[in-house]
Amino acid sequence: MGSLFSSAQKREDIDMALAKAKQIVSSNPVVVFSKTYCGFCTRVKKLLSELQATHKVIELDEEGDGDEIQTGLHEWTGQRTVPNVFINGKHIGGSDVVIGKHQQGQLVPLLVEAGAIPKQTMHS
Repeated sequence: MGSLFSSAQKREDIDMALAKAKQIVSSNPVVVFSKTYCGFCTRVKKLLSELQATHKVIELDEEGDGDEIQTGLHEWTGQRTVPNVFINGKHIGGSDVVIGKHQQGQLVPLLVEAGAIPKQTMHS
C-alpha cells in the first residue's frame, strides 16, 4: 500500500511544483529555470544580463522542490533540460534556441514586447 501512497504523493508534489512554476512564469516578463552548475544556463543568464533584460532566475538545484518543478516543466513544455526559458508567458526553449533567436535579431523584440527591456534602450 505504501507505494501507491508515495506515487500519489509524488504526483501531488509535481502538480504543486508545476502550479508554482506557472505562477512564476505568469508574473515575470522573463523566467529562466536554471541550475547553478550548468554552463548553458550561465550563457543564457549572461546574455540576458548583457541585454539588461529584467529576468527571474529559478535555480532548480537550490529549490527544495527543484526536481518536481523540472518534472512539471517537462510535462508542460516537453523540455526536460535547463535552461528552460519563458518570455512573456510563452515557452521559448533552451540555450540553443535563445542564442539562435538573439543571433537572428529576434530576441530583443521579444524582450521589448514582454516589457523586460524598455523601448528607448533598444539598439539597432
